[in-house]
Amino acid sequence: MVKKRDPAAIAEEALGVKARGPKKVPFAFVLDELEVLAPTTRPMFGCTAIYVGPRIVLVLRDGRGTADDGVWIATTAEHHASLRKELPSIRSITVFGPGESGWQVIPAAAESFEEEVLWVCELVRRADPRVGKLPKPKKRKSAPA
Repeated sequence: MVKKRDPAAIAEEALGVKARGPKKVPFAFVLDELEVLAPTTRPMFGCTAIYVGPRIVLVLRDGRGTADDGVWIATTAEHHASLRKELPSIRSITVFGPGESGWQVIPAAAESFEEEVLWVCELVRRADPRVGKLPKPKKRKSAPA
């Protein structure tokens, strides 16, 4: 009987390089804070998206050395002002271009980063309607004609 080999082991042997393991989740304490809600994670744009049920609530981004590193909050423009009163360092992310974005970021470089992230986790635990969005349904590819 032929034993199947792990594709990563084959690549490692052939290329002489170690295969990458699972990517480390940045700001992992966020998942600890939300554990009671049984969040799920998915890779998104090289970041880690956090879902509670069907709603995307946060995205964790670090290691790029840009102003958008930090914890992204899924929200809408109508909630920005009220969230800024509680989370003074938030601003729109810039990666999608200039102007207001539904995505707000608590910058990793902010002096009050951890305190504000803990507070937004509390808002998620309380099911605050200002935090979280239902993702748009994926468009199905049409069959070739």
